[in-house]
Amino acid sequence: MAIIITDECINCGACEPECPNNAIYEAAVDWKYSEGTSLSGSIVNIDGIEYDADGVQDPVSDEVYYIVPDKCTECKGFHEEPQCAAVCPVDCCVPDDAHVESEERLLSKKAFLHAE
Repeated sequence: MAIIITDECINCGACEPECPNNAIYEAAVDWKYSEGTSLSGSIVNIDGIEYDADGVQDPVSDEVYYIVPDKCTECKGFHEEPQCAAVCPVDCCVPDDAHVESEERLLSKKAFLHAE
């Protein structure tokens, strides 16, 4: 499953530079699929949905840092544990029950994001 940042977030920013997929963004900041990945131009994600990787996407949260579920791989293939959770001083990076994914799917997503 993807990780979610709860509203207990103190907006310290410790998590953002730790994400190998650039899936973490500051509150109210737009994001792109291409940021921190090998994606560019027109893409079809692992669910078969077409996107413009360079297109600006709306923020997931206007209140606290947020994680884009489509870019989160729980650090599978990079680290033993999600790095956002490892560095969070208030333990607000937790599993997202709304985005449950198998390890196989998370690794497939990593391969897709980084053209492996």
